[in-house]
Amino acid sequence: MEKYSLKELCDWIQEIVENDLPNRYWVCAEIASMSVRGHCYMELVEKAETGILAAKVRATCWSNVYHLLSAYFLQETGQSLHTGLQVMLEVSVEYHAVYGLSLNVWNIDPTYTLGDLAKQRQATIQQLTEDGVMDLQKALQIPSLPRRVAVISSADAAGYGDFCDQLKHNRFGFKFHVQLYPAVVQGDTAARSVVQALNSIAALEEEWDVVVIIRGGGASTDMSCFDDYNLASHCAQFPLPIIAGIGHTRDVSVVDMVVHTSVKTPTAAAEWLIERMAEQVERVGSLMLRLQRATQNAVSREKNRLLLYEQQIFNAVRGKAVRERGKLDLWMKTIELHSPERIFKMGYSLTMVNGKMVRSQSEVNEGDVLETYLHDGVIQSVVK
Repeated sequence: MEKYSLKELCDWIQEIVENDLPNRYWVCAEIASMSVRGHCYMELVEKAETGILAAKVRATCWSNVYHLLSAYFLQETGQSLHTGLQVMLEVSVEYHAVYGLSLNVWNIDPTYTLGDLAKQRQATIQQLTEDGVMDLQKALQIPSLPRRVAVISSADAAGYGDFCDQLKHNRFGFKFHVQLYPAVVQGDTAARSVVQALNSIAALEEEWDVVVIIRGGGASTDMSCFDDYNLASHCAQFPLPIIAGIGHTRDVSVVDMVVHTSVKTPTAAAEWLIERMAEQVERVGSLMLRLQRATQNAVSREKNRLLLYEQQIFNAVRGKAVRERGKLDLWMKTIELHSPERIFKMGYSLTMVNGKMVRSQSEVNEGDVLETYLHDGVIQSVVK
């Protein structure tokens, strides 16, 4: 058996690698770690279905190549290269006696990563559906006047400034109370940062009507954090309605799908809140008009009822008066028929003695002065 020094063995391995693997090869792997210091240094891994590490190798993308590839990848996928991504890289194989086996990266296929992201996104949607939380936010009621707004955004994001300006200068003059809960809204740490902000708001749930998540300032940036299962699950089960203004026309994230309302821009989110307020003002105005009309109708009805009662009372009093007048006339006629004047006119007379009516001759004595009343006068006589 031949004996070799370590250097000789390594040189032999290097020669074999250079002779047998002279070309470039497309390799599928996961970026386990990544560091950019001019050049980009990565550790690529492959895991078995059980999650156990099946292969690991170092890879280097030299600065002149990395700047081109990273810009190309961002343009095609809307996100930057970062750990955890599944990538397809064109590499050449190198072996060094001191540094061992490594790969040099020359190209990247963005479509492979997009396909993997699409699979991950679909898996997230399926898991949320199985969890039964996809539509929980849709069942929440937006307060009639959503004035107290908790905003999750980067403090220096242009979108946050646009959102606040739109609310402050709304055409109706509505007053909103807005408080920022700062968070990173793009990149590897974004999902965790937004979840932390949600937890801070949940601790003060009674102080807020709605939550608004705002992203970015118009450029195409990393959207993958909003497809994160943990973030989407937190949003779906959050106790307050969430309004998301994180996407562009062609982007719909999983968070967009699970929140109460999704709009395309921060300005659109502000306008949505303003419109909800305006709807309530219009509704109150309509109710006031209906109340005014109902009041007028009620007053008119009661006035008509009073007029009717007045007429009924008048008719009742007049009827009563007519009946009583009839009775009075009847009594007057009865009195007239029995009055002394009428009796006197019929030829009758009334004889009085000492102020008493004489009914019999036995009631008078000789010498009494009698007064006889006739219809036209009085006759005095003496009893003999």
